[in-house]
Amino acid sequence: SREEAIIHIYISPEESPAEAVAYLSARLEQEKIPHRVDTAAVREEEWATAWKKYYHPTPLGKRLVVCPTWEEYTPGEEELVMHLDPGMAFGTGTHHTTRLCAEMLEETVTPGCRVLDMGTGSGILSIAAVLLGAREAVGVDIDPVAARTAGENAALNGIGPDRFTPLCGDLVRDPGLREKLGGGFDLIAANIVADVIIALSPAFPWYLKPGGQAVCSGVILPRKDEVLEALRAREVREQEGWCAIRAELPASV
Repeated sequence: SREEAIIHIYISPEESPAEAVAYLSARLEQEKIPHRVDTAAVREEEWATAWKKYYHPTPLGKRLVVCPTWEEYTPGEEELVMHLDPGMAFGTGTHHTTRLCAEMLEETVTPGCRVLDMGTGSGILSIAAVLLGAREAVGVDIDPVAARTAGENAALNGIGPDRFTPLCGDLVRDPGLREKLGGGFDLIAANIVADVIIALSPAFPWYLKPGGQAVCSGVILPRKDEVLEALRAREVREQEGWCAIRAELPASV
């Protein structure tokens, strides 16, 4: 129904569920929103792992396949399989934006290139880039849990610290991180959201080699034109209300 929404909230018994229910009910009544609040007890391990039944081996592009660690998959000829346990980090390969990015990476990653993954999440795009032949990937995320998860997922795929470096930091507000990373990257991958891509875009020339490319996604179609204004776009792909954009830094920069 487009007239109703169902919202599930999981609250630990130690966090006063009755108090939270009372607060939510009061706020909904204050805003005159028709509602019904139901409660039920569940075992923590059930909701913590139940999502796994919806997550299976998923093709990302023509060659890449992402497989959860608890599943088995026999790759076909020329397929590249990455094993992934996203945990609490974003990036399982099931979202349109991740697939769009992966498709573009298959076409833009060249043997021996260096990749900067902005907003690495589970590390899925960094791992994909290395499997596709990148010499090195650096994944940066503002969430320390994501940075740790990305490193663990890279190790699951036999990618050591010499090929992948996860970092926690803010690429917009942390000048020390910018100095630490330096430039010389051949490719930027940024599967984030429109506002962050726009905010990061002025820094692309700092990180990229002249002629380097950026693959950006996480952009809903109503925001596409805003992002295109911030990037030197060479290609746009759309899928189910989302788009990915490939931009190129001028060789003269």
